Amino acid sequence: MNPIPDFESGERWLVESCLKERYGKIVTTQAADVELQLAPGDAQLTACPTLYWEERGAAFVVVKAGEGRWRGMFFYPAEPDGEQYGTGRSEYDDLAECVIALLRAQADHEKQRLGVGSGKTALDLARGNEAP
Repeated sequence: MNPIPDFESGERWLVESCLKERYGKIVTTQAADVELQLAPGDAQLTACPTLYWEERGAAFVVVKAGEGRWRGMFFYPAEPDGEQYGTGRSEYDDLAECVIALLRAQADHEKQRLGVGSGKTALDLARGNEAP
C-alpha cells in the first residue's frame, strides 16, 4: 500500500487548469509514480504519485511528496544528457504555486535556450538578428 494518497480529482483539475491558462489549450496529464528520497540522507526511496505531461519539447512532472507537499521538475526528452531542472525550491505546500513556479522556470529556461534577450522582436528571432 502506498502511504502517499493519489492525486484527487480536484488536484488534477487544478494542474490542468493552470496548463490550459499557460498554453491556451487543454493539456492532458498522465498519472505515474516516481520513487524519491523524501528526506535528505534517507536511504529509502518512497513511491510518490506523479502527474506527467509534455509540451513545447519539454516534459514535466509534479510529484505529490505527502499530504500538502509538492515537488516539480522538467526536462527535455530529446537531450542526450537527460539533465533535470527545477524551480530553485525543493518543495511547496501549495499545489498551484508549485505548478506556476514550474511553468515559469521552464519558460525562462526556454528563453535562455533560444537566446531571447530584452529588445528582441519575433522578427529579429526569425532572422537571427541581434537586438538593437
